[in-house]
Amino acid sequence: MKQALTGVRVLDLTHMLSGPYGSMILADLGAETIKVEPCYGEGTRKLLATDPKNSLDGMGAYYITLNRNKKSVAVDLKTAQGLALFKSLVTEVDIVISNFGAGVPERLGIDYSSLCEVNPRIITCTVSGFGSDGPGSKRPAFDQVAQAMGGGMSITGPDSKHMVRAGIPIGDLGGGMFGVMGILAALYERERSGFGQHVDISMLDCQISMLNYMATMHFLSGEDPYPIGNSHFVHVPYNTFTCSDGFVVIAVITDNFWQNLKEVVRCPEFDNAKYDFQPGRWQDREIINSTLNKVLSGNTCQHWLTELEAKRIPCAPVNTLSDALTDPQVLHRNMVVDLKHPNGSSTKGPGNPIKLSRSKDEKFTAAPELGQHTDEIMTQLLNLSVEQIEQMKRKGIIQ
Repeated sequence: MKQALTGVRVLDLTHMLSGPYGSMILADLGAETIKVEPCYGEGTRKLLATDPKNSLDGMGAYYITLNRNKKSVAVDLKTAQGLALFKSLVTEVDIVISNFGAGVPERLGIDYSSLCEVNPRIITCTVSGFGSDGPGSKRPAFDQVAQAMGGGMSITGPDSKHMVRAGIPIGDLGGGMFGVMGILAALYERERSGFGQHVDISMLDCQISMLNYMATMHFLSGEDPYPIGNSHFVHVPYNTFTCSDGFVVIAVITDNFWQNLKEVVRCPEFDNAKYDFQPGRWQDREIINSTLNKVLSGNTCQHWLTELEAKRIPCAPVNTLSDALTDPQVLHRNMVVDLKHPNGSSTKGPGNPIKLSRSKDEKFTAAPELGQHTDEIMTQLLNLSVEQIEQMKRKGIIQ
């Protein structure tokens, strides 16, 4: 069975995290993804590469994860011949994705207006901190900058004096995910129009989008929300609670769940008609949370999870990474896969969360060595001779 994006070809100019994550998703879905790197290699190759705990045979965790299922071609785009070579590749592909800073694609001559002249069907995508236009578009940005400016950081943490960023880099990852959505939308539209277009992704825009209903609440109320830790601004109890050997999350979002919870914990303090409905629980939320915390601390996480699940109360352990990555449900869904090194050694990493009913074949080939596929791509896509390739290597145009 072919993968969903088999037959789609991508030139991947990305580096660091936001762009490579997007192109990784495309590659996982079957797109032939050709990583175009400078002859000295993309910067992520060096991240953690010499860290004995977080590398595999000279490849760091960043690179080996984000560049699986990709091929590598090393080309110096700052030379006239290298740029011409790149534009020749553009005639043979569907998508060009990058995450350079605003204005860089134009300076290099690889922006949409330049590339559509050589291939009117080309779809380009840039993932940047603030998008391609506007008063702040030239500002540099990384994950935490996007999280801070996007407002989400102001509602994350225990209180208004201790705001924290999300534990995973949602600023970067959000940019990559929305980039994929935009690319797939442009591919679908191209089937009707016959023409490509540019997908302009701002990491800040993505963070604003993910504020979702909380932004609407702000416009309705005129108020800025503040961090409330792991609790909820409506539901009670909805929080993280301490057990004798760890932590569990309980999410009581209906009055029926509350009645079921009372049967589990058998706490006399909860036998109060006031608590049968959300407004009463909300009014005494601190009393309910502290009382529940005392009760749950008297037994293990597994004891309470078994009891809570039997009553179908939404709950979960607060997993460490090692817990999450060995969870039977996670393993059943093939969300832990082998990540190979070109030399044959391997480690493990996260799988592909997109599960399709027919195009279900999943493959995870090794992240490539620098320029590993240069000769293959030059001969197969551009029909260059061995002599032409060797000549360009001697000039430092390709590697």
